[in-house]
Amino acid sequence: MTPSPGKESAMTSREHHGNRVTMSTMSTARVGKAVEHLVAASCILISNAELNVSTSFVDDEGVDLVFHRRGGVATLAVQVKSRSSDASTLRNRRFRADVSRKTFSPRADLYVLFVVIDRATAQFGPVWFVPSIDFAEKSTIAAKTSLRFSANSGQEARDRWVPFRMSFSELPIAILKKLGTLEADRQPPQ
Repeated sequence: MTPSPGKESAMTSREHHGNRVTMSTMSTARVGKAVEHLVAASCILISNAELNVSTSFVDDEGVDLVFHRRGGVATLAVQVKSRSSDASTLRNRRFRADVSRKTFSPRADLYVLFVVIDRATAQFGPVWFVPSIDFAEKSTIAAKTSLRFSANSGQEARDRWVPFRMSFSELPIAILKKLGTLEADRQPPQ
């Protein structure tokens, strides 16, 4: 069964290494990876190539992107969670995502980036750029295996995630600022 152009069907599936994989699952993974690359490329461009970004071959440590400043030595690991602006939860002004506890290990050089993406225009916004230590403290437990992020995506938001919310154009500045802090922390006292 082949879905109509532009339509996804949870019933449409195929065999992949003996496992049944739905097209919607494959599409979600594909879109997620595309968003990660779009975030990376956009941050490089907006920062006037001050930022550089590496990606993981294997995502088994909860890190999708690793940022560093041109000429710098500090790195900032980022896990990216994206939701399409046409998702049912976002239509209700709620961004919800789970982070696996198995691969999540809070530390000073790890952030979680929650991104709303308009797939039709490849435009971002809003985004929440959350230090992993704050995420571990403020998130809720979901089904014992995950930590849940649930934020109001409306302009009138007054939840615990507001301090971490920004426009996408502010993200590269925030990343550069954090890299500056990490660089300073690496400098031996004089």
